[in-house]
Amino acid sequence: MIHHGGPEDTEKADEEINRWQWDQTIIRGGNRISLSSSVPPWWVHFMAAIRIGIVTVSDRASQGVYEDRGGPAIRDCLTEILSCPWEPVARLIPDEQPVIEETLRELCDREGCCLVVTTGGTGPARRDVTPEATAAVSDKLLDGFGEQMRAVSLRSVPTAILSRQIAGTRGRSLIVNLPGKPTAIRECLLAVFPAIPYCIDLLDGPFLTTNEAVVTAFRPKK
Repeated sequence: MIHHGGPEDTEKADEEINRWQWDQTIIRGGNRISLSSSVPPWWVHFMAAIRIGIVTVSDRASQGVYEDRGGPAIRDCLTEILSCPWEPVARLIPDEQPVIEETLRELCDREGCCLVVTTGGTGPARRDVTPEATAAVSDKLLDGFGEQMRAVSLRSVPTAILSRQIAGTRGRSLIVNLPGKPTAIRECLLAVFPAIPYCIDLLDGPFLTTNEAVVTAFRPKK
């Protein structure tokens, strides 16, 4: 069973990490993990529990008409951002609201993903229903995520006002919609990620750490 840790585990992590010298160039994101003698073994076990869902929503990509570029773009960006070990749980599905809803429930409830990031299906087209599916399975909506992503994208393209991506919580999981284009995926993910680790803290999820040369996670001082 995957353990995500509660508030006590997070507090323990905060206290212990100050007593141990942690070399973030040795322990990095993705699936490449090597241990330094200065890193407590329990900490690596604690961090190794992190699972992140990556969902590409596309009729044509799911049918094999063209290659999925959105999912790999999310994975590459997260590998660059995160300094903690994490495991991607990928899904490629069509633009069908019931399918999207069930996939989000599966990743949050059964696969134990603390973060689920989607790409595709956020525009005004008839088949674009990812925001509707996200809202349907969420306990709470976090409007600031969509506002920030649109504000950043508007600096590049005026059609960013057509993007309807949202974010919401489900249990101990955070769900974030991203656009479909790889360049927009990176731009939006970098824009909102500083708030994501603290949001997951508040949901009693695992303790996410970032490569500060790319993104600095913001956590209010106690």
